[in-house]
Amino acid sequence: MSTLLITFFSILLSFTTASAQQTPEQDVFVPIAKYIQSGDSEKLSAWFAPNLEMDILGTINVCSKTQAKQIIKEFFTNNSPKSFVIEHRSGKAPLKYAIGSLSAGGSKFRVTLFVKTQEDGNFIQQIRIEME
Repeated sequence: MSTLLITFFSILLSFTTASAQQTPEQDVFVPIAKYIQSGDSEKLSAWFAPNLEMDILGTINVCSKTQAKQIIKEFFTNNSPKSFVIEHRSGKAPLKYAIGSLSAGGSKFRVTLFVKTQEDGNFIQQIRIEME
């Protein structure tokens, strides 16, 4: 009887844990947006895929995570972020995207992020930053 009870509680706990992992608070774009708003290229780059596409103001690069980190750091240096708001989210795993509005360096930019979900985490596959 006690084995049956332990099995029942184990199953119940696994369902509770699975549903807790899918709460809106765990939206992948929440921390990413925070790092864009603060201009933190170091923390933002932790979300980069090993290779990703960057389109920064019309200059397109397919680059390594290290190169992408330098590119976004330079963008933040030239355009100090004041605010960033995600205006639209869509897609489902394994590919989600978000579009946001960035106010930085006295200009407004539209930022599009494509994030791929893999077994080992969520990774930014593409970043596009355009003047609004």
